[in-house]
Amino acid sequence: MSQRDYYEVLGVSKNVNESELKKAYRQQALKYHPDKNPGDKAAEDKFKEASEAYDTLKDAEKRQIYDQYGHEGLKGRGFGGFNGFDDIFSQFGDVFGDFFGGEGGGRGQRTGADLRLDISITFQEAIFGTEKEVQVSKHHLCDTCHGSGAKPGHQPHPCRTCRGTGQVVRAQGFFSVQSPCPDCRGAGQIIEHPCNDCHGDGRVLKNKKLSINIPAGVDDESRLRLRGEGEPGPQGVSAGDLYVIMHVAAHEFFHREGHDIHCRMNLTFSQAALGAEIQVPLLDDGKTQVISIPAGIQSNDNHRIPGAGVPQLRGHGRGDQIIHFTVETPKRLNKRQKELFKELAEIDGNPIKETLKGFFQKLRI
Repeated sequence: MSQRDYYEVLGVSKNVNESELKKAYRQQALKYHPDKNPGDKAAEDKFKEASEAYDTLKDAEKRQIYDQYGHEGLKGRGFGGFNGFDDIFSQFGDVFGDFFGGEGGGRGQRTGADLRLDISITFQEAIFGTEKEVQVSKHHLCDTCHGSGAKPGHQPHPCRTCRGTGQVVRAQGFFSVQSPCPDCRGAGQIIEHPCNDCHGDGRVLKNKKLSINIPAGVDDESRLRLRGEGEPGPQGVSAGDLYVIMHVAAHEFFHREGHDIHCRMNLTFSQAALGAEIQVPLLDDGKTQVISIPAGIQSNDNHRIPGAGVPQLRGHGRGDQIIHFTVETPKRLNKRQKELFKELAEIDGNPIKETLKGFFQKLRI
C-alpha cells in the first residue's frame, strides 16, 4: 500500500472530527469503489488506500499513535493495514448502505424490487392536481404457501453451502470477496418441495387497481413515490416502492417555465398605439381577467399577473402568468384604412411616395 499521509489521502485536516472524516471517506469510497470501476486497477488502489486511511483515523487509539509516530508506529504495535472487503463492509455498513443498497453483507435484500409506472396527464391536471385510477401488474405473496415457496406441510431448510446467510466469501489475494450463494441464489434457504402455484418463488403475478392522488403543481417527468406498492421480496421481505412518472401533454395556448405560466397575445396597431383593455384567458377553466395595455406598447413587451401561475408543490402560493405581446401588421386593408394610414404617414412626416423615392435615390449613389 502507498505510504501517503492518511489525512492527505482523505483530503482532510489533522483536526477533522468524526462526522467530517466519515463524509470524506464516503466520497472517496463511492468514487473509487471496484463495483463502480470494474477492471480499473488505479481506482482499486485508491479505494484500498482510502479504506486503510479511514480504518486508522476512525479509531481513537490508532489515530493517536499515527499522529505521534506515523506509519512505522502502527506497524510496530501490531496494527495491520487494510483488512479486506468483508471487514470493511461489516464495519462501515452505514457508509455504504445507502449507495449500494445493502447492509454490509448478510442474507438477501432489504426490500422487494421497485416498480415504475408511466402515466399521461393533461396540462390542466398537472397544474391543479387530479386523481387517476391505474392498474399495476405486480407480484403478490402466494396465498397457498403464504410466501414460503414450499408446498403446504413442508418448510424450506437452511442452505448448507452458505449456512443460511445467503452469501459466500472467497479469497482473492489478500481480499475477501463476498457474493450471493450459488446454491440458494442468495435466499439462504433451499426449497425441496416447491409450491405448485408459485413454483417456489413465494409470489404470484396479479393485477392491482390503485387510486393515485396527483398533487397540484407537478411537472413533466415529475416522480411520485408510493411506498410499499412495488414488488414484495422473496419469502416475505418487505415490498419495494412504486414510482409513478408523469408525462404532461402540451397546451395549445400556455406553456410553463418553473412556477410561471407564459402565453402570447396579438395586438392591433391601434391597440398598441392608443392602449386598450383586453381579456386574457387564465389557467382556471373558463376564467378570464381584464388587463390594461398602456399606449405605445411594443412587440415582445409583457404583462405579469401575480398569483395566476402554477401552485407551489411544497408550500403556499402560486407563480405568475406572463403575457407576451405581438403587434400585428395588417395584411389586408380596405380603402378607408389605406387612406388613414397614408394620412398618418403624412402627419409623421414620412409620406409613402417620398420615402420610397428617397430610398432609390440613395441606391443610385
